[in-house]
Amino acid sequence: MIYEARTYITARGKVPEFLKLFEDGYNTRKSVSKISGMLYTEIGPLNQVCHIWPYEDMADRERCRVEGNKDPNWPPKVSQILETMQSEIFTPLPFTPTMQTGKLGPIYEWREYMLKANGAGELIKRWEPAVEARMKLSPLAIAMITECGALNKFVHIWPYESLEHRAQVREESAASGVWPPKGDGPDPIVSQSNKIMLPASYSPMQ
Repeated sequence: MIYEARTYITARGKVPEFLKLFEDGYNTRKSVSKISGMLYTEIGPLNQVCHIWPYEDMADRERCRVEGNKDPNWPPKVSQILETMQSEIFTPLPFTPTMQTGKLGPIYEWREYMLKANGAGELIKRWEPAVEARMKLSPLAIAMITECGALNKFVHIWPYESLEHRAQVREESAASGVWPPKGDGPDPIVSQSNKIMLPASYSPMQ
């Protein structure tokens, strides 16, 4: 399984219009393949929207894109309100093989780390023994690393019931020593950033 995360920045104040126009096109495009999530920023880089598409592999992605582009309603009519577009292909890490969907949020924290070259092995070594205990406090929607796009980018998405719930879980995980994961090897992380995102009404992640 691979995931394509397409991140768009809209013109200022145009996120609601983008979400509506996307939905108009997606209503027929989803007969070919469906998104796993449609999220937009509430805290962090504003006017940003990310839609995440699951595929079996790159061949499946190509097949779906060819079929989808036969739809007269697709791609959605959003070009006039877009500032930038970015596409990245991610491979999920072994402990989150598929992205969770359903009523998980409605707050999603998207955490993005840039790793050192070949740092993924050390990161997985740290996460694997610790992540099960951490997920008992709150679920992990997915953890994945780039295959195509900006390389060595690690993204993990955590749903919470509210910002207060997020603060509570983070405090509890740190106090209990469950999280963040520890390791004896060199730190694989170069930089970190995060953003708080909300789901569109038609997103499978809610």
